[in-house]
Amino acid sequence: MPEHDNTALIADDDEFFRMALSSILSGRLGLSEVIETGSFDEAVEQLEQKPGITVALFDLSMPGMGNPANLRVIRELFPDIRVIIVSSSRRREDILAALEAGVHGYVPKGLGVDDLTQALKSVLGGSIYVPPSLADVSGLVSQRPAMAVPDEVPAPQPERLPPLTPRQRDVLELLVKGWSNKEVARMLDLGEGTVKIHLAALFRNLGVRNRAAAAVLGARLLAAEKDREADVKGATGSP
Repeated sequence: MPEHDNTALIADDDEFFRMALSSILSGRLGLSEVIETGSFDEAVEQLEQKPGITVALFDLSMPGMGNPANLRVIRELFPDIRVIIVSSSRRREDILAALEAGVHGYVPKGLGVDDLTQALKSVLGGSIYVPPSLADVSGLVSQRPAMAVPDEVPAPQPERLPPLTPRQRDVLELLVKGWSNKEVARMLDLGEGTVKIHLAALFRNLGVRNRAAAAVLGARLLAAEKDREADVKGATGSP
């Protein structure tokens, strides 16, 4: 197989598995550079800073990767990047959620080196990969997942804060205070593009379409969360 003059990103909190994937991507598949990160937030920052990334591999159970909305945002904002889930989960709902978010492959961690190499090679070659042994998802395996598009009807707003990454929560708290993207970027030492990615994920997670709605809903949910924490402390007698 000819060498790829491009860069891969691995986002997984298992350092040894990252090393194994990196060895396959560079040694067997010939990618010119492999970037390793241990969380979704770190991955977002690398995607923004490294325009040469052409394939990104995400673990479903790493810190920050708890919501399919995060995958949809990656696919929407980086449409030219091949996105692959490499996960130990064999649950049908996880496979379907990943495919519906628009990923290009769902690869189980239990594969041997040769099978894993072939799976990654298949995705790099333009195919959608899901092992038949993992899912009976008729029609979805052989078809390219459709890109997620904004719903005509806004999603129902949550009564509690949905699972957010640490960076998403930081951005939300500053958004509620009225900070601009440039100010948020300066406060959190991030690029403005990175802040925009986190905002897009926040909108998805909160079921809103703009920063004003996110600020209003975020303020209510953050206040409600603070009240609940105060009630718990009062009930337990915690200082």
